[in-house]
Amino acid sequence: MASSFMAQWVYTDVVKDHFMNPRNLWKEGEEFEADGIGEVGSLACGDQMRVGIKVRDGRIADLRWLTYGCASAIASTSMMSEMAIGMTLEEAYHLTPQMITEALGGLPEHKFHCSVLGDKALRAAIDDYLEKNGIENRLKGTTARMICECKGVTDHMIEELVKSGKVHDFEGLQALTGCCTVCGKCRDKIMEELNEQLHIYGK
Repeated sequence: MASSFMAQWVYTDVVKDHFMNPRNLWKEGEEFEADGIGEVGSLACGDQMRVGIKVRDGRIADLRWLTYGCASAIASTSMMSEMAIGMTLEEAYHLTPQMITEALGGLPEHKFHCSVLGDKALRAAIDDYLEKNGIENRLKGTTARMICECKGVTDHMIEELVKSGKVHDFEGLQALTGCCTVCGKCRDKIMEELNEQLHIYGK
């Protein structure tokens, strides 16, 4: 039985290590006074993430996280936490799922979406810190990726529409943004991004 289980474990040794021994976990009862807190995801979809950060001199001085998710989500967030501590806010804001996945030595393709939770929650925590301290947020929007060039639809736009509950399917997204109504070449990318956001934020 054990050998059968291990045969199905297709994760790298780095992923296994971060899953079995997660770094910077926000433990129950721990007194961690965060300067900024970010929450993303939905328990209804099985993935939810909270990240808390302490900021000193414009850098991430410390970080804690808590997630309800799979092994990939746990390992990805653990790795993200190690990478982010010591970074400037701008550097941390631009941490990508690709960077985190590469540091882990890769993830199964169908589990890649798990690595997007950590970076989104980290950005949300930085946004929260800047807002609480009345600091102009010049970082928001700098990580947006264009999905539909004809209508100027970015991944951030899709995320916000799904997160706010305004979009639940492709037809709703198309009606609000006009995506895929000109050349139509972006349909596959739109569907991929929409499905990812529905997985994270869908009710």
